[in-house]
Amino acid sequence: MPYLVPPHLAPGRLADCAQPALAVADDLLLRPWRRQDAPAVVAAFSDPAIQHWHLRRADSEDEARDWIEQWQDAWYSETAAHWAVVRPEGAGDGIGEVLGRVSLRSLVPEIGMAECAYWVLPAARGRGVAPRAVSTLVHWAFDEIGFERLELAHSVLNEASCRVAAKTGFALEGTRRHSHLHADGWHDMHLHARLRGDEATG
Repeated sequence: MPYLVPPHLAPGRLADCAQPALAVADDLLLRPWRRQDAPAVVAAFSDPAIQHWHLRRADSEDEARDWIEQWQDAWYSETAAHWAVVRPEGAGDGIGEVLGRVSLRSLVPEIGMAECAYWVLPAARGRGVAPRAVSTLVHWAFDEIGFERLELAHSVLNEASCRVAAKTGFALEGTRRHSHLHADGWHDMHLHARLRGDEATG
């Protein structure tokens, strides 16, 4: 049965090229994850604040490396795109200290939609890392790839994520009641979204 409209993003729009590194203002960089980043992933998912808003933890570097391999594979299956947020060191090799993670999840290339997600390690919080990383990712997704709609969801209790959404131009569209089960029970979730052409408000 044929579709009535062509796909918004043609198959291979991501997978036909290597995942790029994206420069962020103030000397930050979004780069694809590497197996060597496993200790940073373990540290992140050992942090109580990150655990509070997530469903899983990484108990070992081997497990973290498995996750990283899944994140790498997701690019070529066009199901997600994950970047490490780093502060490059040395001669611009992009290795540097991992400060956080930013990603596009739940990719639906056929309709040009994805969900933004992010976390920042404790030592890097309060420096605007998340808003700058998300803004860079948003501009790449809209201007370079051609996505039409990006969503961002967080627990209504997660005020820090709500501030990031507001600063990066994601309008609050509503509340999904009891839509996410955390370790401490069901959480209502704010749904924010940004369309191609929308401007950041922060």
